[in-house]
Amino acid sequence: MAEYPTPRAAVRRTKEYHPPLGSRDSTRLDFNENTFACSPKVLEVLGGISRADLTKYPEREPVERLVASHLGLSAEQVLLTNGVDESIHVLCQTFLDIGDQFLLPVPTYSMYEVYGSSTEAEIICVQAKEDFSFPLEALLQRITPATKLIAIANPNSPTGRAVPRESILRVIESAPNAMVLVDEAYYHFYGHTVLGLLERAPNLVVTRTFSKAYGLAGLRLGMLAAHPEQMRWMRRVISPYSVNGLALACLPAAMDDNAYLKWYVDEVLQGRDLLAAALRRLSVHYWPSDANFILMKIGAKHREFVTAMRHRNVLVRDRSNDPGCDGCVRITIGTLEHTRIGIDALEASLAEIGWKPDED
Repeated sequence: MAEYPTPRAAVRRTKEYHPPLGSRDSTRLDFNENTFACSPKVLEVLGGISRADLTKYPEREPVERLVASHLGLSAEQVLLTNGVDESIHVLCQTFLDIGDQFLLPVPTYSMYEVYGSSTEAEIICVQAKEDFSFPLEALLQRITPATKLIAIANPNSPTGRAVPRESILRVIESAPNAMVLVDEAYYHFYGHTVLGLLERAPNLVVTRTFSKAYGLAGLRLGMLAAHPEQMRWMRRVISPYSVNGLALACLPAAMDDNAYLKWYVDEVLQGRDLLAAALRRLSVHYWPSDANFILMKIGAKHREFVTAMRHRNVLVRDRSNDPGCDGCVRITIGTLEHTRIGIDALEASLAEIGWKPDED
């Protein structure tokens, strides 16, 4: 029997992540992507890229300066990454070591645990309250001198719940020896940020993505913002060429098209109200959301519901395996057209599986 090299122990215990697959011909309400398209200005840039452009290694620094100016930050505070996932990976590799602790309020974005578990640190999960509100006091009680990283998604996924600024400040002040990640992936649908705290809080790091409102998920582009003193260490860890040239070429055009961004965000906010009203009409329990999705409680028939939706070419995400989310399904909100398609499929699917309000 052949013998093979064995990976290190941290890799063997790393939590696996298997993204769901689905037809791109379906209405994709399962990934929290932009459900329509990126700005047409991005396509103009792509159309102007030559064969010679593709022979050059990408240079992220000039685009980082543009992003920093756009956000009112200095270039030393901004690092572009290959999606927010790389930002999380870089944070874990920079700050987590043997004997360290990584605090995670759960349920939350799966990749925090994936990348955290690939280090030698201990992951400590803190369960959210029954209404999925932020477990501030419980989290504060778990902070120790060994705490080196705390991840807060704001708004959170899969729940859509936002964390009050005052709560984030208390965490930052209570954990001066830990980096506090505030992941603002859904910022555009929420409208509140803690970027302004970077100067006074050297242990704060903020991430953003260009996959959601901007519609650039296929280009894999994220951003990490932190105090320059912390940033210099993270720049040592990251690959100098991890952000591809096409993404860097397209980002300025995407950021410049404020009219398109405003149109898409307005569509989502109207759709969020429309979906919430439909769920109330159908007596489906859901949690108020500040993001571009809603988490709803289907109950014991959650798998039947997801299958029934798929048969109507609408994909939604079963979140029952997340802590405290048994029987829950998440549905993305996109354009009003796609939201109405989702509502029609939802109503028909509930009827098909014989769902009743008291079953959730």
